[in-house]
Order: sequence, then C-alpha cells, then structure tokens
Amino acid sequence: MIASLVLWFGLALALTGLVMLVARRRRAGRVLLIYGATAVVIALLWPALDQSPSGDGSHLDRLMPQFQFSERHTLHIEAPPERVYAAIRAVTAGDIRFFRTLTSIRRLGRPLRPGILHAPENEPILDLATRTSFRWLANEPPRELVVGTRVARDTDAVMNFMVVPDGRGGSNVSTETRVHASTDSAARAFRIYWRVILPGSDIIRRSWLQAIKRRAEAA
Repeated sequence: MIASLVLWFGLALALTGLVMLVARRRRAGRVLLIYGATAVVIALLWPALDQSPSGDGSHLDRLMPQFQFSERHTLHIEAPPERVYAAIRAVTAGDIRFFRTLTSIRRLGRPLRPGILHAPENEPILDLATRTSFRWLANEPPRELVVGTRVARDTDAVMNFMVVPDGRGGSNVSTETRVHASTDSAARAFRIYWRVILPGSDIIRRSWLQAIKRRAEAA
C-alpha cells in the first residue's frame, strides 16, 4: 500500500505543478512537477517482493503459497459463522458502497458484458463472478471459500473469505487477495497496474465486509 500511496501522492504533486505552470507560477510549478515525477518513478520501480503465507491452515495458503502482491482486511461481526457465510454468498454489487462507481472508473466507463467489473445491482456478486471470469477453488461452509482467475499472462489471482468463530457467538471475518506472477516480466507489468488500482480496491473490500456485516446482523 505504501508504494501505491506514494504513486498517487506523486501524481497529485505533478498535476498541481502543471496547474501552477499554466498559472505562470513557474518556479513553484517546476519544483512540484519534478518532485511529483520523482515520486511516481520511485513508486513504479519499487520492487515487488515474494511474500509469506499466513500459516493459518487456510485453503488460500494451500492454493497460493507464493505470491508477490496481496491485500487483506478483517472485520468482527455479531453473528454466528453460518449466518455470516450465508451473507457472504448473498451480497450483491448494490449492497457494496461505491462498488459500481469504482468498477466503472476502473473499466474507463466502457459498456462491458456482465462480469465483476460490470455487475448487475441485484445478483449475488460471487455467483456472477464464478459464472463469468472466476472459478471456484474451494468452498467449505461455514469456514472459507476461495475463487480465482487469470488476470494477465503468467499472472494468477485468488481471493478468499474466511470466517472464524470468536467463542462468544460472533465471528471474525477476513478477506484476502493474492496475486502471483510466474515471470519477472509479468511481475513488472502487474506491479504498475496493482499500484494504480490498490486504493480503489481497498475501498471496495472494506465496503464489501461492511455489506456482509449488515446482512448477517440483520438476519
């Protein structure tokens, strides 16, 4: 996430510098433009290192024990695992705040066929994903599910939801995405894409967990 934040900070500085140049504040504009461009270059060249699995005995660890890119979020829900798992399976794009807006930006507004980047408002999103671009890799209710897809040449992604009872009638829920590029060139190419989309993806995942929480606790 740090590299992605540096990238977007650098873009903001560079854009501010361009505006100041247009406004004839040339000295300050040049400084901001140089600093911004430097930050962007650093962020894009920041190496993607191999990461270690969580070691929690999950299907995710078994399916992708090696990866270079990952994103993980957790949330506590006041509902038993069975109800949480049912909510995970039932959540739609309309339940997830900003999902349709952010995925529209990500596809640059292009009218694609129904899929994860162009999701109908009322269809369970995991059902949509697994009948289009994703496939089921594991489905162990009420503990964990894993879906996966090939996101680019020599690059695979997996995503899970895991539900762990808290011992007091509630559940701790996590969702993690991992991406593994099997060649150096694939890792370099995906690194740029990942660092551009990560802030938006972070918002979607947090909102997704909140949507699960609302469904499970309201049941």
